[in-house]
Amino acid sequence: MAASPKLSPVIFETNFAGLKLRARGKVRDIYDLGDRLLLVASDRLSAFDVVMPTPIPDKGRVLTQLSRFWFEKLSGVVRNHVISTTQFDGAMAPYAADLAGRGMVCLKADPLPVECVVRGYLAGSGLKEYNQNGTVCGIKLPPGLVESSKLPEPIFTPATKETSGHDINISYEQMAQITGADLAKRLRDVSIDIYRRAAEFAAGRGIIIADTKFEFGMDKGELVWIDEALTPDSSRFWPADGFQAGRSQPSFDKQYVRDYLERLGWNKQPPGPALPADVVAGTTAKYREAYRRLVGHDLENGQ
Repeated sequence: MAASPKLSPVIFETNFAGLKLRARGKVRDIYDLGDRLLLVASDRLSAFDVVMPTPIPDKGRVLTQLSRFWFEKLSGVVRNHVISTTQFDGAMAPYAADLAGRGMVCLKADPLPVECVVRGYLAGSGLKEYNQNGTVCGIKLPPGLVESSKLPEPIFTPATKETSGHDINISYEQMAQITGADLAKRLRDVSIDIYRRAAEFAAGRGIIIADTKFEFGMDKGELVWIDEALTPDSSRFWPADGFQAGRSQPSFDKQYVRDYLERLGWNKQPPGPALPADVVAGTTAKYREAYRRLVGHDLENGQ
């Protein structure tokens, strides 16, 4: 029997004295470094838009290292915001051990107020809308599709970025009113290009990328890919072996947590319930397995 991997110390929340905390999201703590940002992926996990009180070991490191992998791999498609994931000098130096593997020094771009979602399969909110209207975000799809069906072509379905609760799906035309027509077209084309390349690569590693969301910003008039890249938090990753349309698929994300919470009968309002050890361990294993399959080796301590 293979030995269990040695996990890195858990970080639920950071409070780095001497660094200016700009924002604390559901997962990331963001520090303002003046002309740069420091993004720290914690081990927090949110489910049904509520942050759970129990952290998931190695989750933050998977998010950062997998994002770094994709940003590097797809750097020829569009510029990204990564400056370094290994150099933590100056005021960051005292926290280098905590930042190892989970910190990312980034360009300070101006975020665009939309989420760029690409769907290659029918799932989630798209499935609900299709079953009602035969559309996804207003895009007409062929009749006869079922849960998890592969779409004829990937579709671009933007959403608003909400500070709390779920993002709201909008049409491409609505997005164009927000960003302008030229930028909307660029966002759509780049998002679909990234998705196609990533999905093709992942398929060779036994993973279906059912859908994913991207964030972009602007720097001196240039489009920049920001935030995270094709992680289990921003994407639906399904194992290709055993895939069968017409039902839900197992996935490499927080499915263990969602299934547990559904069994509890929790009302999905804060505070979230504590998670038992087996649910935590199962979730960590899923995140690490997604990394191993895509990158080609296990997540290494201190990476």
